[in-house]
Amino acid sequence: MSSQPIQKKKDNSWDETIRTVLIAVLLAVMFRSFAFEPFHIPSGSMKSTLLVGDYLFVSKYAYGYSRYSFPFGLPLFEGRVFEHEHPKRGDIVVFREPADTRIDFIKRVIGLPGDSIQVKDGLLYINGEPVQRQHIDDFTDDENKNNVRTIAQFKETLPGGKTITILKQYPHLMMPLDSFDPIYTVDDTPVFVVPAGHYFMMGDNRDNSHDSRFPDLRYVPEENIVGRAEIIFFSTNGMAHWDNPASWFEAMRFDRFFTRLR
Repeated sequence: MSSQPIQKKKDNSWDETIRTVLIAVLLAVMFRSFAFEPFHIPSGSMKSTLLVGDYLFVSKYAYGYSRYSFPFGLPLFEGRVFEHEHPKRGDIVVFREPADTRIDFIKRVIGLPGDSIQVKDGLLYINGEPVQRQHIDDFTDDENKNNVRTIAQFKETLPGGKTITILKQYPHLMMPLDSFDPIYTVDDTPVFVVPAGHYFMMGDNRDNSHDSRFPDLRYVPEENIVGRAEIIFFSTNGMAHWDNPASWFEAMRFDRFFTRLR
């Protein structure tokens, strides 16, 4: 009896498997490119809003699409397409670093095109007016279990009425903005005027954020914005040990699951 039908059946099975895998990969790429892309928070620059170990979805369609909405940032076109909404002051966005577009950052939009931004004596000024700031309950930072700290936490009311929560550990931080011109520091900056088509970004953890106050991130082109952070879907404190399944459950921060961002 000939074995050809069996061989043909095997070939068809492999063809079907490969086709299924390719379709799955294509759907995943389309979902990440056009709908939502998952991101992981690796640093504390957005505390207390975002913590190290948070996993979140970023909306790709919120501001339309640029080359950086797609894998590898291929230069398929310039600017943005299908742009039905612009970033608003207070939005949390993921963007590509202007100086090195291979690197993703996540910060909050503080300055819109045409705005003037300045920090004086640790207080944020937008268009010459100080941002209203109110002290609220201190934030307990327990990321380092051997060095639990309490950090002063404030509610800021941005122009337009949106409120955000920031951390300010030091009343007057003297970190220089530029090693070639150490006169200005993160808490006393010159006036930055945001050019057309650009945005000024700052982290909520004001004393521990590399953001638009520094030259390499000064003004972020709208084209570099990947999308708007929408929701935390998973969070872990990083204390899980793969050889101890019980620690997996203990490491999860269930209270942060499915937290909407604003």
